[in-house]
Amino acid sequence: MVQRLLLSSLFLCAVAPVFADEPPGGASAPADVKAPIDAQAPVAPAAPPKSAPLDLGDIRAFTAVYSLVKQAYVDDVDDHRLMQAAIRGLLGGLDPHSEYLGKEQMEDLTEDTTGSYAGLGIEVLQVDGSLKVIAPIDDSPAERAGIKAGDTIVRIDGKPVQADDVDSAIAQLRGKPGSPITLSVLHEKQTTPVDIALKREVIRVASAGGRLLEPGYAYLRVSQFQAETGAQLRKRIERLAAENKAPLRGAVLDLRSNPGGLLTAAIEVGDEFLEGGVIVSTRGRIKDSEMTFRATPGDLLAGAPMVVLVDNGTASAAEIVAGALKDNHRALLMGRRTFGKGSVQTVLPLDAEHAVKLTTARYYTPSGISIQAAGIQPDIALADLALSERDSDPSPIVGERDLRNHLKGANEGNAVETPPAADRDLQRDYALNEALNALKALALRAPHAAAAPGKG
Repeated sequence: MVQRLLLSSLFLCAVAPVFADEPPGGASAPADVKAPIDAQAPVAPAAPPKSAPLDLGDIRAFTAVYSLVKQAYVDDVDDHRLMQAAIRGLLGGLDPHSEYLGKEQMEDLTEDTTGSYAGLGIEVLQVDGSLKVIAPIDDSPAERAGIKAGDTIVRIDGKPVQADDVDSAIAQLRGKPGSPITLSVLHEKQTTPVDIALKREVIRVASAGGRLLEPGYAYLRVSQFQAETGAQLRKRIERLAAENKAPLRGAVLDLRSNPGGLLTAAIEVGDEFLEGGVIVSTRGRIKDSEMTFRATPGDLLAGAPMVVLVDNGTASAAEIVAGALKDNHRALLMGRRTFGKGSVQTVLPLDAEHAVKLTTARYYTPSGISIQAAGIQPDIALADLALSERDSDPSPIVGERDLRNHLKGANEGNAVETPPAADRDLQRDYALNEALNALKALALRAPHAAAAPGKG
């Protein structure tokens, strides 16, 4: 069986053929759309390395405790439950990312890393005991049926959504592709809910997107690293270049609050912006964990400058990309120190429905640095600030022409005011504003090539 490595962030869940990890602080994760995570596919267990014989005293202590629980615990506990707890405790005591995976966890991991699941394409959230629609996914059954952000789902197949059992209602939104479901939806500013009949489909959640901030300057966002992230990013860059009607002069790559994902996806994305050099290397106790991944010729931006935005939520696979672009002097990193998740997990199947996710290696940036628990320090540190509008109008005197009786200029009538930023996010996002300013400065120093070579 082919080995795949799993890079997870702060929290991880998993599934059989592919795996993923949850974003840090995932308490408010959307319901129908699950936040994707880190992932990899199962690998056959390697022969265990030779070690010291097991201490008989430890075996006696374990069996003694086991016996005491069976005899004296307040409730009767069956052997299966105790053995499952012992396995989870054994792995949980190693590090925060090693764990025992049951059938549900393995299914969740597959969904998270592939970015696809069977459902309606609604991002929902529990708000005061009700099921609020955050947003429908483009071209999903929910969007086509007219469900909009701000709507409230009050009944599912005729059964009211109970405030004390919203999780169960959320689970009902998923199901087999093609299966029917009827939602009673209360639209915003309406007093009577309407029944909407839908059919579940396979929903694919895009993990990469982008737009033009200004002519020539692109904003690229990767929310996590899934199987299709590289392809999605390539298509987006090509679309933006076509929209710009000229090669891009530079790009901001936003990896903030990106919890990680597939190692293979991180390598693919890093390779898209590098002409050569090491992307990442991994080292562990077993031979299969010793690997080095190198970039191939071809840069989607043809050498145009890049600024990468990072913060303390940039973790795991996202840190691999940030580290590769920084160490290869391909991009300027701006923001805050990254999370510092520098270990690799491998999923070792036990049977068809159970597996062990085990930390098997550390990864190293191209400069040979382990970022485990240290993170990556940005080239330019930014405070966690937000932009706000003026409380009062600016001074009426903004230039010579505003002074009374000023000397008339020959070109005074041709003076043009600098237009405000067209991108609304730029008006609110301090870090993005600073990144664009830095990108423009870099673009002045580095003339852009005429065409962007592709990867073969």
